[in-house]
Amino acid sequence: MKPDLREALRRQVLVGDGAMGTYLYQMGFPVGISYEELNLLEPDVIMDVHRRYYEAGARLIETNTFSANREKLSKYGLEQEMEAINRAGVELARKAVGDDAYVVGAIGSIRAGKRKNVRTAKVKEDFRDQIEVLVDTPVDGLLLESFYDLEEMLIALRLIRKVSELPVICQFATEGTDSTHDGILLTEAFRKLTAAGADVVGFNCRSGPNGLMRSLQRVAGMEGAPPFSVFPNAGIADYVDGRYTYAATPEYFGETARKFVDLGARIVGGCCGTTPEHIAAMTQSLQNYAPDPDALRLLQEAGEGSETGRIVTRLQPVSSPSAPEPNLADLAKERYTVIVELDPPRDLDIEKFMQGAQALKNAGVDALTMADNSLAVTRMSNLALGSLVKERIGMKPLIHIACRDRNMIGTQSHMMGLHALGIDHVLAVTGDPAKFGDLPGSSSVYDLTSFEIIRMIKQLNEGIAFSGKSLKKNANFVIGAAFNPNVKHLDKAVQRLERKIESGADYIMTQPVYNAELIEKVYEATKHLDVPIFIGIMPLASGGNAEYLHNEVPGIQLSDEVRQRMNGLKGEEGRAMGVQIAKELLDAAMHYFKGIYLMTPFLAYEMTVQLTEYVWEKAQRLDSHLYPLSK
Repeated sequence: MKPDLREALRRQVLVGDGAMGTYLYQMGFPVGISYEELNLLEPDVIMDVHRRYYEAGARLIETNTFSANREKLSKYGLEQEMEAINRAGVELARKAVGDDAYVVGAIGSIRAGKRKNVRTAKVKEDFRDQIEVLVDTPVDGLLLESFYDLEEMLIALRLIRKVSELPVICQFATEGTDSTHDGILLTEAFRKLTAAGADVVGFNCRSGPNGLMRSLQRVAGMEGAPPFSVFPNAGIADYVDGRYTYAATPEYFGETARKFVDLGARIVGGCCGTTPEHIAAMTQSLQNYAPDPDALRLLQEAGEGSETGRIVTRLQPVSSPSAPEPNLADLAKERYTVIVELDPPRDLDIEKFMQGAQALKNAGVDALTMADNSLAVTRMSNLALGSLVKERIGMKPLIHIACRDRNMIGTQSHMMGLHALGIDHVLAVTGDPAKFGDLPGSSSVYDLTSFEIIRMIKQLNEGIAFSGKSLKKNANFVIGAAFNPNVKHLDKAVQRLERKIESGADYIMTQPVYNAELIEKVYEATKHLDVPIFIGIMPLASGGNAEYLHNEVPGIQLSDEVRQRMNGLKGEEGRAMGVQIAKELLDAAMHYFKGIYLMTPFLAYEMTVQLTEYVWEKAQRLDSHLYPLSK
């Protein structure tokens, strides 16, 4: 007989299973159904998923009962099936893997981070009902996963301890922060959970390995720490042609599994987007692996230093003061043109953002571009910051517009507000799915596709509202479209780009490119297009930053050479190498493209200031009559 789960974790590292919901989605089951009901409707399918994870090496298997509480089931009219669904979930997992693996009853958060949406009394009642069913089945333990608030986690844990001594694993959903959603430091939250009877504490969902690694680093080595568990997503979800996809490869999961174990993880599995292949890679990587005893001492230093903005002598394009200001699309057809992305802050402090904007203005940037809650993470309104940049700094703002957050009413209203503020340059993007951001209970709207939003905004330029009614005046929006060249089939990506141009896109902004050969390929594949392309270049800040971008962020692929050069670098050394690599990419890009799109990592605007200066210095050598030194 296998030992008790607590005893097993004292002796070994257990590999957990991967995603159930997203794996069922990949198998063809649609979003919008109850995956837990499949315990009753498609038992063979659920058993097959469990079996695949077991065969991949997982020895801790979660039951398909994550949302099998009355509150969540009521959305499908299934609340009366709560007991049957939970009992079937345990039975199917046990049949699929036998007694060789540990089967834990999965219990998900009811509030899902929305603290006021369900009364506490109802939360307690629904948890109690599910818990009483699960402890009456042959499970080896219980798993509380994807919780956001300590308060709700303690409610569930205390209810378990009233009726059972089963091992309990408690996991928070996190994006790499040092506190829970209700503001409790993770170290303090884990102490309270341990005191209340938790046997294992850890993290799952919300983030890929990079984000969960940051949170684990914040608690690793805490006094009296219990074993940790870590179940990351397969990077950030991308939404392409109506399907969710994930970037992180099994090989990447295999590499990061060892790092988790070095920091004290004794259960390592996968969450959204992971597959049996990810679990197999972790199993193989951890086979006979002994944790590094020096790992805690060598924790990567948090944060990245930066110097304050500085006034620089720069290259300034010549223009006639009496001539109307050209738009960016026209400008990039005539001369080198630089736009720089600076992320709006995630808090209410705009001082560093405004310092960065001023430093970039001093460096001669043609426009400052601001994303629209990129990666579905809540940030300050880019409309408000765009207005401040325009009025206080005298710099052209370029505002991203995501289809994710606004329906057609909100989108037109937003565009009308931009017009009133005199902000006329925008980039239309689909937007990352809300469920994978910092407010996963939010809805993704997607009333419009990226093609449709370009057409609709173009329609405003004709003085016609989305409804077809007259607007009495014409808008004058210059509309950009996004292009991801980091794909297997570049020709198909270009065909998609051609459709965006047909819809009315005036210029193109690419995802960051980290390969000079790819820059040339992009040029050859797009030179027939009659709109300018701004080639995207984002300097890397550290070796960890490089691995995160390559393995977890959709649409970004680093070359093996770049990853090797960045490997192990951090701090000033990492930023210096990142800038050097970016300069080499600029050398290639400026041979083919006049549009340059620089992205600022972590508000480290000093890096993009350096790169902007480099562009003007190189531009002067290439076109000295257009770029005299400013005095």
